[in-house]
Amino acid sequence: MIKTRTLTLAVVALLAATALPATAAPEVPSPQSAVPSDVTVAFAVYDRALGRTTLSHNSHKQIRSASVVKLLIALDYLEARGPDATIPPEDLNRLVPMLRSSDDYAASELWVLNGWEKIVERMAAKLGLEDTAPPVDVGFWGYTALSAADVVKIYRYVLDEAHPKYRAFIMDNLHQATTCATDGFDQSFGLPSAVPGEVAYKQGWSRFGDTPPRPCVEPPHDRTPLPAAKDGPPPRTAPAADVDLTRPAMHTTGTYGPADRKIMAVLTLEPVGTTWDTSAHRLTTVTKAVYLADRVLTQ
Repeated sequence: MIKTRTLTLAVVALLAATALPATAAPEVPSPQSAVPSDVTVAFAVYDRALGRTTLSHNSHKQIRSASVVKLLIALDYLEARGPDATIPPEDLNRLVPMLRSSDDYAASELWVLNGWEKIVERMAAKLGLEDTAPPVDVGFWGYTALSAADVVKIYRYVLDEAHPKYRAFIMDNLHQATTCATDGFDQSFGLPSAVPGEVAYKQGWSRFGDTPPRPCVEPPHDRTPLPAAKDGPPPRTAPAADVDLTRPAMHTTGTYGPADRKIMAVLTLEPVGTTWDTSAHRLTTVTKAVYLADRVLTQ
C-alpha cells in the first residue's frame, strides 16, 4: 500500500515536471502607440453580441464632432416627425447625401430648419449622452462636443432602441456611404480601409481647408450662403467649454461584422499644420490597430 502510494506520487510529480507550460495570454497591441504622442486619440469598440465595451481609450474625452454630429441631426429629424410621416422630397435630398456623402450644405440647412443647438440638446437628453454638448458658437454645428463613448451610445440607440424605420433609414444610408464626399474629399480613411468586409460608416474632419489635395468628385458651386456651417476660422480666444477648436480633427465611426455586431468610434486631433494625407494615413493605421486589438480580445 505504501509502495503503491509512493509510486503514484512519483508519477504525478513526473507529469507535473514534464507538462507543457500554460498558454500565455496573447499580447494585445496598444492602438494609441500606432501614432505619434502629439496626436490625441480616443476610441471605443462595443460588441453587441457580448453586450459590452471590449476596448477603449480616452473614451470620455470631449472632442469636437465635425461631421459626426450629422448622425444626431438625422436622428432628431426622424424622431420629431414620427415613423408614419413621409419624408418630403426636399428633405430626402438633404438627409441622404448628408449621411452617405457627408454633405455639409445639407447639414447646415437641416441645422437651421430644425432648431440649431436644440437638436443636440434634445438628442443628448433622449439618448443619455454624457459628454455631448451644443457648440459654443451655435452657427457652427461642427463645434458640437462629443466623445467616443457617446458615439457608441448613438449607434447603440439607432441599432437597438430606435424605431425600426429610423434604424433602417440611417443604417441603410451608412452602408451605402460613398468613397467621395460631396465636397470632393476622399472619405475612405479609417473603417472602410482598415476593417475587412462590409462596413457602415460616418466620417468627420475639420481644419483641412475647403479644397481637397486631390478632389475625387467635382464639388457643387454657387450655393446660397447659409447662416450656419461646419466650422469657421480658428477662434482667437479659448472657448468656454474645454473642447479644442483649433487642431485638425479627423474621425471614423461606424459598424462592422454580421448584423452590425461591432460598433467602433475612433476620434483624433492632429497638430496644427498636419496635412490631409498624413492625418488620413494615421487614422487608418490606428483604426487597424484598434480592430486587431479588439479581435485578439474577443476571438
